[in-house]
Amino acid sequence: MKLNPAPNYMWFRSNNKIQEYHRAMIARHGEESSLALGWRERADQLLRFEVLAQIGDMNGYTVLDAGCGYADLYPFLKSRYPQISSYHGIDQVPEMIARASERFPGINLQQGDFMRKKLQVCDYVLASGSLNYGQDIFPAIRKLYSACTIGLGFNLLREVNEGLLQAHDLNEIVAFAKILAPKVIWSDNYAPEDFSVFLYHQPES
Repeated sequence: MKLNPAPNYMWFRSNNKIQEYHRAMIARHGEESSLALGWRERADQLLRFEVLAQIGDMNGYTVLDAGCGYADLYPFLKSRYPQISSYHGIDQVPEMIARASERFPGINLQQGDFMRKKLQVCDYVLASGSLNYGQDIFPAIRKLYSACTIGLGFNLLREVNEGLLQAHDLNEIVAFAKILAPKVIWSDNYAPEDFSVFLYHQPES
């Protein structure tokens, strides 16, 4: 399962509650730990990164990480695409943005809810785990897709056993994605509880 158990967190729609959840996880596991982001193991986080990184060759292009946490995705992508033009991250937890700024002073970071902020338009937009908190998923996908010029990639849970999270049906998500984008692909064979979807602005040649 993607997230650590948090039996006292039966709410998920309030941004304040989401911040409280992550602050509790920081207190329990320490700063910079992937567990503080809610991942059960570091390997779970890296597996999702591996899948999202397959969206395309990001060398020479800009990337927006929506719900970036500690910006762990940044060094991961740089190791695979060293010529990324620029990385932009946004997260609503101030402590995580502050620590990410200390770790990577050269990247562009913004604190706030990506559903309420004006987003930096980038070539690629990625969202790893940040669409699982029970927000209205279709407006979130629409907004993130509008912030990319090439493609949007995100992952979602299809199995949930904790109240903080919301499960989604792959077929419903893909059907909506096809309304927005001329090219949609997905991956659902890397983890039993998770799937990833890619939306592109250009159809297949």
